[in-house]
Amino acid sequence: MTDAPLVTPARRKPAQRGILVPTPHPLSTIAIAVGAVVLITIVGFVLGDVDLGLARALNALHVGALGAFTTAVYHVISPVPAIGITIVVTGVVWLVRRDVRPAAAFAGTVVITWVPSDLVKEFVQRPRPDTSALPHPFATQPDPSYPSGHTVFVVAFEIALAWVLRDTRWHRLAVVLGSVVVIVVVLALTIDAVHFPTDTVASVLWALAVAPAARLVWADWAMPRIPVLRRAEYGLSRPRA
Repeated sequence: MTDAPLVTPARRKPAQRGILVPTPHPLSTIAIAVGAVVLITIVGFVLGDVDLGLARALNALHVGALGAFTTAVYHVISPVPAIGITIVVTGVVWLVRRDVRPAAAFAGTVVITWVPSDLVKEFVQRPRPDTSALPHPFATQPDPSYPSGHTVFVVAFEIALAWVLRDTRWHRLAVVLGSVVVIVVVLALTIDAVHFPTDTVASVLWALAVAPAARLVWADWAMPRIPVLRRAEYGLSRPRA
């Protein structure tokens, strides 16, 4: 009479946490993102200077300490510092989680959400607010105005970071502080009048719609096909007699 075979646990994947939690409705997520990109792009062609009056009123606040602060905010989240901030936070996530996958998912989500907005900006070619109509004009920016890359970056960054912290006690704080940061950035850019208010609103909507699809495409579909970023799996051992 022989003993019953010893069977090791069946093959299973480790539980995914935070930003690595798979998207439950991928087709809907992609459809929302594509629809939002198309709609936001079309709207950009018809806006013109419809909110120039509001831009002028907000720019009137660009005085004293407030003006210095909003200008500083604009420079801190310009492309080069923004890339540096993303690299640093990616490294911190990797160090704290001791796993390259959430760090890579964070960075990829931010980049894939952010970069395409600049392509739409070049396609739409909405001019910046007319400096001759502003009480405190900012230095003329060479690129078009719509949507605001600064705003897309900040919102995408905050969303991705909140997802990283989703399974921790820091999640709620990240959501609250992230929302405050987004509001500050939107106000700063419109008080500087480097963007129309509608530029920033469209950018917030862009990031909210595109970030989930960016995370899906990168973390759920692309990363598992890259060996170093592939989800670890526990092997199944053969039964022993």
